[in-house]
Amino acid sequence: MIRLAIQKSGRLSEGSLELLNDCGISVSNGIGRLMTQASNFPMEVLFLRDDDIPQYVQDGVADIGILGQNVVVEKERSIDEVLALGFSRCRLSLAIPKNENYNGPRWFEGKNIATSYPVILQQFLDANKVKASIHEISGSVEIAPGIGLAEGICDIVSSGSTLFSNGLKEVEVIFRSEAVLVANSSLSAEKKALLDKLTFRINAVRQSRNNKYVLLNAPDDKLQDIISILPGVKSPTIVPLAMKGWSSVHSVISEDKFWEIIDKLRDAGAQGILILPIEKMIV
Repeated sequence: MIRLAIQKSGRLSEGSLELLNDCGISVSNGIGRLMTQASNFPMEVLFLRDDDIPQYVQDGVADIGILGQNVVVEKERSIDEVLALGFSRCRLSLAIPKNENYNGPRWFEGKNIATSYPVILQQFLDANKVKASIHEISGSVEIAPGIGLAEGICDIVSSGSTLFSNGLKEVEVIFRSEAVLVANSSLSAEKKALLDKLTFRINAVRQSRNNKYVLLNAPDDKLQDIISILPGVKSPTIVPLAMKGWSSVHSVISEDKFWEIIDKLRDAGAQGILILPIEKMIV
């Protein structure tokens, strides 16, 4: 049995439960429930505050955890970062009043900065040789300049709408974060084996999300051109059609190059292009 800690509510919690479900691991947390057991995988799940997860994993109360990379770095606990998970992406940014002229990190020299992330902020200031006073507050960071607590802030930004509504503008991204899988550094052999099984499933799910299955018809005299565009996982699958001189080509396209490749296929003579989602992908 392996014990996993995830955030008890919010987008990170939703993303974690969705990932487990896609991995074939059924978890039901109910309302206000803080611990449950997966019905089809040897796993217990704890629902915790994300700030508490690093300590729980370090102490061995939880064997593994899913949380934001920003929390991993900020809490400075002795845990292993196993795998980046590709969801709950955000950025930690510096922001100042929108009527101020920003000329780079030196703008903060001698100023006060309010934040809930003093460790990451201090690392940025040190790297840029800026001396500023850090005021650590636990919430409502955006209000700090308006009440005279600080000249600037350092906080998590997604859309930037909260900054705008508080008269602030984003001026510097100091850290980019996403959900990560972490583990206790002293797992038993049995728990390491379960972690390996879990990461195998996660990688299969992530591969499927990042790729599309493509089927197309191509004239045989254009096959080599089309094959050069579609390398596939190893190489494309070619199946002769009933119509002489034509073949069906099957392959996989990565999401980030999807439209670029589709345009090249059409230009190379491909017809009847069909795109399908991939549920799982083992490579």
